Amino acid sequence: MATLLGSESPCTGGKRRNCTSNIVTKFTASKITGQGFSRGTQLPGGLLQERDKRAKWHGIPTLLQKLYESSHPNSDLSHAHSFLKVLSSQLSMEAMSFVTEDRKTAQESTFPNTYTFDLFGGVDLLVEILMRPTLTMQKKKPKMNDDLVKDCLSVLYNCCICTEGVTKSLAARDDFVLFLFTLMTNKKTFLQTATLIEDILGVKKEMIQLEGIPNLSGLVQSFDQQQLANFCRILSVTISEPDVGNDDKHTLLAKNAQQKRNASPSRAEVNQVTLLNIPGFIERLCKLATRKVSEATGANFLQELEDWYTWLDNALVLDALMQMATEEAEQSSTESSDESSLATSPLRHRLPQSMKIVHEIMYKVEVLYVLCVLLMGRQRNQVHKMLAEFRLIPGLNNLFDKLIWRKYTASNHVVHGQNENCDCSPEISFKIQFLRLLQSFSDHHENKYLLLNSQELNELSAISMKANIPEVEALVNTDRSLVCDGKKGLLTRILTVMKREPPDSSFRFWQARAVESFLRGATSYADQMFLLKRGLLEHILFCIIDSGCTSRDVLQSYFDLLGELMKFNIDAFKRFNKYVNTPEKFQTFLTQINSSLVDSNMLVRCIVLSLDRFESQTEDVKVVEVLSECCLLSYMARVENRLSFLFRLINIINVQTLTQENVSCLNTSLVILMLARRKAKLPFYLNALREKEYAEKYPGCLLNNFHNLLRFWQRHYLNKDKDSTCLENSSCIPFSYWKETVSVLLGSDRTSLCAIASYIDEPFMDLDRDLLED
Repeated sequence: MATLLGSESPCTGGKRRNCTSNIVTKFTASKITGQGFSRGTQLPGGLLQERDKRAKWHGIPTLLQKLYESSHPNSDLSHAHSFLKVLSSQLSMEAMSFVTEDRKTAQESTFPNTYTFDLFGGVDLLVEILMRPTLTMQKKKPKMNDDLVKDCLSVLYNCCICTEGVTKSLAARDDFVLFLFTLMTNKKTFLQTATLIEDILGVKKEMIQLEGIPNLSGLVQSFDQQQLANFCRILSVTISEPDVGNDDKHTLLAKNAQQKRNASPSRAEVNQVTLLNIPGFIERLCKLATRKVSEATGANFLQELEDWYTWLDNALVLDALMQMATEEAEQSSTESSDESSLATSPLRHRLPQSMKIVHEIMYKVEVLYVLCVLLMGRQRNQVHKMLAEFRLIPGLNNLFDKLIWRKYTASNHVVHGQNENCDCSPEISFKIQFLRLLQSFSDHHENKYLLLNSQELNELSAISMKANIPEVEALVNTDRSLVCDGKKGLLTRILTVMKREPPDSSFRFWQARAVESFLRGATSYADQMFLLKRGLLEHILFCIIDSGCTSRDVLQSYFDLLGELMKFNIDAFKRFNKYVNTPEKFQTFLTQINSSLVDSNMLVRCIVLSLDRFESQTEDVKVVEVLSECCLLSYMARVENRLSFLFRLINIINVQTLTQENVSCLNTSLVILMLARRKAKLPFYLNALREKEYAEKYPGCLLNNFHNLLRFWQRHYLNKDKDSTCLENSSCIPFSYWKETVSVLLGSDRTSLCAIASYIDEPFMDLDRDLLED
């Protein structure tokens, strides 16, 4: 028998005592080199039995030999199945301990049975057995027993979670991964298949291409609603860009370079298009997202839910129980009977009410995630049109009180960060995913008015009429048949629950982001007044000044929301002055702003822009009154305060550290200088920057840094239509003026009083000349 070390027998002479370790060593080496032993069937049965007790293999190599011998092509697989059942029972105990206890690092000492099973070729053997029908030349493929397939898949999954490297080795086999999708057509093996695929795709180096799955459209259309919900867990891996950390923390320099290298659509983008081309796919997701479930009752609901969650690690146990309920009721596979048949299942009635709720919530999380990713993709307008047509927003509004935001005490909240992948309960994940979806839905899109009901739309029209300003075109064009039903729209409901959240609750971050996205884009006075009338400004100021909130994420979201709410709105500044009615309150407010300009600079930009507009409206008595009385406007009107903000905004960023999160600091500094240029005061500001450099004893550093930042700005924004549109809409300054101002500042003529170069002494010129060179 050939071995890794030549033709020498594995057990000879004085080496006999090391026989067991030699066998293990050679099997391990063969997996790495591809040479030598490939499976335990190559060893004599007597040798395996002799060494079994000493090595504590528990008969697994011998059982694998019998499984191999009884699973040859054209053989009766009933005998093979009996051996597999014995193996499965030995491995399942280890898998269950891994799922229900604290997860430990998968290693030989922790899970010896699965380690031995894989070492002696068990994983490869099961893959061969499963794929055997695909290797036949017969037109009619032989059908394997469903229970055999289920047991093969379950054992493979157990090996994946208990033995390091198994999942990656399976993920490397593209033929096997694509084959697994074909098994999903069988409802009896669907759950086991979906669970294994989810695990494999999570570690696969290259994202799978959905268009490579045989008859994907037919496969998806064959799913009932419960299967489709489960399938969304798989889809989430295939349509999201690879997770390489927090997107906001990636430098724009690196991201721009990446986009240059990868000009063609990514695999995730291609997969999104593939899904959108499946007939009825989006409509069914909307039905899943908005279908109703039984309302939970009882004071102990949350505790009961938390108890279940502690052992429902990845829904494996929960899905198995729900499948048992389905099978017991002998439910048909047609979509129309899903909810009614599940409701009449005897076992489902025996499951705890909270378990049914969690089951539905966990699936809705995945469905909302898929919809959210598609909303942020290149086909955004196509997706928007379909979500509106299939009444996603009214459906979610009807679920809000009964499922999405049921009433319970604040003490039950757990503060979580804003990472959507955080390890938190289904209840929390559901709320966050819901808010993220609303944020994506509203952001810079005319469909945002679907978040209101008919009465609220009429209120917006009345506000515009009273102020003698035309209604926003998007409001006029809103299809009233697609808006929210009931006494309140979704936007109003979010405002209501936001006011009840504890000061540092992470939900506040996402709630503020969702409301802010409604206000983004071209400023609408009616939209602002709609929210001001509901006390939003006072609530935000309370949180910033009086609540004791210390979360930087929550404070940043409130600064951004406050900026959108107050921009160009004289009534908002009047309300601000009424709330911030003491020097102590105003000082606290300024302290919060100054504690992190990266977080608060959008609010600073709003104040600067609003002040500039109000100063041009001095014929309006109301404006003049607020200008003279408002402490915030008076503070920003002092040039030394604007210069102080400008110094710090430029100083806290540089080209190498620019990210999507802090690039707003650069744009806010540009806004200050553009408004100065309009008033022919740009030379004054540039000279003040030069004097600041010399006062701080670092001549040239500030201005050279700003020069480099503006060079990057040209490269970044002149090639990104969306970003330039956002800049124009949010500032009401034509983008042509942005470009012109940057060009003037970067002018090479050292005699120009508006060129940065004129204010840098020759010895300190171009400290970072090659910073942006390719």
